[in-house]
Amino acid sequence: MAADGGSFSLGLPCVFSPKSRQYLALCAQDGRLRIWNTDIKTLNQEYVPSAHLSATCTCISWGPCRKAKEGPQRKKRKSEAGQVENQVDLLALGTAAGSVIIYSTVKGALHCTLDGSHSGVVNCVQWHPEDCLLYSGSDDTHIVEWDLQTGKARCKWKADRAPVTSLCVSPDGKLLLSAGHTIKMWDLETKEVYRKFTGHSTAVTTLRFATTRPPDSNGLYFLSGAAHDRLLSVWQVREDGKDKNSVVSFNLTDEPHHIDLFTSNSKEEALRLAVVCKDGQLHLFEHFLNGPCKKPLSPLCTVQMTGVEDSPIPVPLLAAALTTDTHSLLLAYGNHLQPVMERVEVNTAERHVCLTRDVHTTLSLTMETTVSKVKTPVVNAKSQVVVPGLPGHQAPVKGALGSEKRKGTDAKEMSIEERLGKIEMSSEKGVKGAPSLQTDNFAVLLVQGLESKDANILNKVFQTRKDMLIKKTVARVPLPAVLPLVEEITKRMQGHPYTAVLMVRWLKAVLMQHTSYLASLPDLVFQLGVLYHMIESRVKMFHKLTKLHGKLYLLMTQVATSSNEVKDVDHTAKLVYEEEDERKLMLLFKSWPTQQRYPF
Repeated sequence: MAADGGSFSLGLPCVFSPKSRQYLALCAQDGRLRIWNTDIKTLNQEYVPSAHLSATCTCISWGPCRKAKEGPQRKKRKSEAGQVENQVDLLALGTAAGSVIIYSTVKGALHCTLDGSHSGVVNCVQWHPEDCLLYSGSDDTHIVEWDLQTGKARCKWKADRAPVTSLCVSPDGKLLLSAGHTIKMWDLETKEVYRKFTGHSTAVTTLRFATTRPPDSNGLYFLSGAAHDRLLSVWQVREDGKDKNSVVSFNLTDEPHHIDLFTSNSKEEALRLAVVCKDGQLHLFEHFLNGPCKKPLSPLCTVQMTGVEDSPIPVPLLAAALTTDTHSLLLAYGNHLQPVMERVEVNTAERHVCLTRDVHTTLSLTMETTVSKVKTPVVNAKSQVVVPGLPGHQAPVKGALGSEKRKGTDAKEMSIEERLGKIEMSSEKGVKGAPSLQTDNFAVLLVQGLESKDANILNKVFQTRKDMLIKKTVARVPLPAVLPLVEEITKRMQGHPYTAVLMVRWLKAVLMQHTSYLASLPDLVFQLGVLYHMIESRVKMFHKLTKLHGKLYLLMTQVATSSNEVKDVDHTAKLVYEEEDERKLMLLFKSWPTQQRYPF
């Protein structure tokens, strides 16, 4: 039987459903749980926890396949009975707030929430293979046994001095492995330690039982992996208790991120193992577990994936699942926001296998079939329509681009000069009936200005002060233009104070609309280093100004109290005075040369 593939809290959770591997559940940077159908390669369900921003998902575990309860419905056919028996439903999500969310894939909604027992981040969750029980380990160093029928904690005990980073229940449901820096095996009936193992020098992030044999036969094995450790260790549970050190090690190129295996049921059956490492490579192992092995074992086969460019770029593998066919694998690669799933044939006789894939084309085709349900109307072949949006996710062509009648113009696509002129007209105050520019035009102009680096176009777009227009424009900007937009905003924030105030609105809109995309970039800190430094320096200065403001307010209050003079203030005159000052400031600003107003 294949063990469930999984992940740990140090990376983004990503796990295939048990047995059939029909679904892939993962949590991306935006906090959403997405469940993909691996057979038809489409998004099956999407769930947004109500408190996902404050309770980020840290780990995922599929529940065991169970038989559906027979009700008064019609009799199931024999073909349907097997499908119901292998049906997966519940999915457990550990959160950073210390709670466990149980999600039902059949209902497509939240099943229940388990909370009130952990005071720290939940690092791992594991299901009991037979009973309706769930085990969770946390930073609070405790293990909690949950009863899913009542939704309450059944038992809680302290596991170690260090946080519990990994759990695994034995196939017969009698033993529980827990780990921090050391590994302990617990008797689930008595909740007492059955064995202790040395463990790793760093936090253990992966535990898997490798055999289904009883512990008193010297044939029970399990494997463990740790953070920053390039070895997978295999441990033997011996009857005499002399099992402090590992008996076998598997060599890796980086720390393990996802593990899938076929357990060994006898000495004559080899353990099959697939390990996806942090560097995106996949290593395949086959080994007979029959005692100690002195040298670390190298992979039987290593699988890498690259693009089809002239200088190939590595494509990271997210997860891999073994099949009953020894030459077939189920792979998930790309990124967590839009993974690509594929069943491939791998020749394990070759030590190194490199698969080339056109990821951009595959991603566009997948997004067209799963996300986009918008049909673009038929347009004349002579006309050229520029539509912003994601690749393969086209927005409908607005009628304002050519179908509406405008005074003094023909029904045709507007040029860049016309759009700039409409911005100039819509920005003037006091002109009744001034035509307003559509949000799509703003997005097109913004992308055009970023690509051509035309300061005139960018100045016209950035001068708007309507928050709703800014928000809609940023939402229509395609993903490849998001990072150049942030860089342009960062440069302008370092200029004139009036320009900096306007840029803050644009930066806020970008962070609200495209945070998930920016977080998926591998070198984000390097690319946005200037922005981080500027925000940090201004926050420090704001703290000092707040202190100064408090002192001045206290001083003015003391002066006013000591003088005991009460003066009537004409609020109407004050408002007129403030409006007059603002009007003068705007006239002065417009009289400046363009280079001084927009230094970039």
